[in-house]
Amino acid sequence: MKHTIRQVFRSGKFVVGFSIFMGILLIVTFYPLIIRDAPLKIIGQGTFFAPGIYVNVYDSMGSPHYTILLDDAAAKRIADRLDDDDRQAIKEWLVAAGISEDAIEIENTESLLDLWVNNFDPTTRIPGMTNADRNYYIRLNTALDGLLSTEGAIVASVNPETGALEEKGVIRQTDYVNVNQVPNVRVLPLGTDNFGRDVLTELVQATAVSLRIGIVAGLIATFIGLVLGLVSGYIGGLVDDVIMFITNLFIVIPSFVLLILISFSIGQEQRGAFTIAVVIGFTSWVWTARAVRSQVISLRNRDHVNLSKLSGHSIAHIIAFDILPYIASYVVMALILQISSGILAEAGLSILGLGPRTTDVPTLGLMMNWAMIYQAHILGKWWAYFPVIIVIALIAFSMNLMNTGLDQVFNPALRD
Repeated sequence: MKHTIRQVFRSGKFVVGFSIFMGILLIVTFYPLIIRDAPLKIIGQGTFFAPGIYVNVYDSMGSPHYTILLDDAAAKRIADRLDDDDRQAIKEWLVAAGISEDAIEIENTESLLDLWVNNFDPTTRIPGMTNADRNYYIRLNTALDGLLSTEGAIVASVNPETGALEEKGVIRQTDYVNVNQVPNVRVLPLGTDNFGRDVLTELVQATAVSLRIGIVAGLIATFIGLVLGLVSGYIGGLVDDVIMFITNLFIVIPSFVLLILISFSIGQEQRGAFTIAVVIGFTSWVWTARAVRSQVISLRNRDHVNLSKLSGHSIAHIIAFDILPYIASYVVMALILQISSGILAEAGLSILGLGPRTTDVPTLGLMMNWAMIYQAHILGKWWAYFPVIIVIALIAFSMNLMNTGLDQVFNPALRD
């Protein structure tokens, strides 16, 4: 056994795949111990917050302010509120309103805004302008208010006695705060999803649930396929014919179609993560059974098996002690592939809306489903779906590497 383990871990492909898979397992194990938020907890009133560090604005006003002079601060501030698309849109509106195109300098921010302030009227109806265009220009006009101002922002509060606003301070454009001195800061490395939930926390929990689904489904599928393959391959005859007839029936009906029909018939309320795993397992055993059967057929007439027969051992004893050990490595490889297939099957089901209960636990497939329903891919909110794709790809890639590495170790024809 020690020699076999050493051989396995000398395989570069297996080591790489094993390292990736163990890294994923370590993250899903220890991350919840550090970040104790519920994975489906809504932390943001809004959808698709971009990844970044979020600082409480109210607390930042009371934190110590520091004066930092940056040469490009004003340019960055202007570029953030007036990008190239906005400049072009302003030019198009001014031209449509009768301003000569030669008089519009799109790169001269001061001149462009001067023309805009003096000519823009939200009540003006430009030919061909839709209501969506009109609302866009109104929002743009609001955002550009005071863009070139060098004055600070006045902080005021209501006097409880007079009801009038009283100045409490001024925030200058050169004021900065140290994020470590602001009491309420939230880091969102992957932003939030369509419900305002932390994508990273949700992704870690979803990965753990999908792995459990894959493991349960893989164990069930491998066990069923192993038992049927061993019995069919060793006993043969009528038993083999019956088992192969059932196996061929499952082959004729695509497993994913069967999986969809069963999941749909169960109903949304009864579709828990474990239920989905069991359904996937009971529809994925076919190719394992056929592969194990072919291996057993090649072993059942070996000398050591015939010797065991002559010794009077039972069929169960011969299968368990004289055949199974010789295909154990193949069974392990089959299990690895079944786990990977189970995770991919769950993702496919959930994307179709037939996965586990959406209010129960997140899975990788459900996260993809939510992102698609709320058009994250169309809106450019990549953090809602791209990390999920990466995780699914990493899991499948690591397991296929492990399987290839094991195949090179245990298959003499593939050894260098």
